[in-house]
Amino acid sequence: MTVSFWREKELSTDVVVRPDGKITLPLINDVYAAGLTPDQLREKVLTEAARYLEDPSPTVVVKQINSRKVFITGEVFKPGPYALTAPTSVLQLIAMAGGLQEFAQKKDIMILRMEAGRQIAFTFDYSSVVKRKKLQQNIFLKPGDTIVVP
Repeated sequence: MTVSFWREKELSTDVVVRPDGKITLPLINDVYAAGLTPDQLREKVLTEAARYLEDPSPTVVVKQINSRKVFITGEVFKPGPYALTAPTSVLQLIAMAGGLQEFAQKKDIMILRMEAGRQIAFTFDYSSVVKRKKLQQNIFLKPGDTIVVP
């Protein structure tokens, strides 16, 4: 993201939210940013900057979202993490991962999800879904979901 200050070019900078949820800005130092909307972060930066500047006017622009990821592993051509930038179904993620390999167990695909502190599993029968049966299995993914293709 970019945090810029009107008439204060030396304080304007591109930042990345660290794993501890903070960003570091010149003069201001660390500011907690995880989970905040751009407007909420702007208000927080404004409050902190007011300690050092007479009339700060920060702008916060989000360039990239890295925290919304899903994962796919097993018998697909391109396993790994994928960014959830739009609503994505299981079938769409499999396509993004290059499709199923020859020996994938199409009837035993599993979606793992954390809900309320518990891990739950959904089944996905690829063969049925592509034959337009059991379409309700083709759920939309949530950040943190893992698809396992045995």
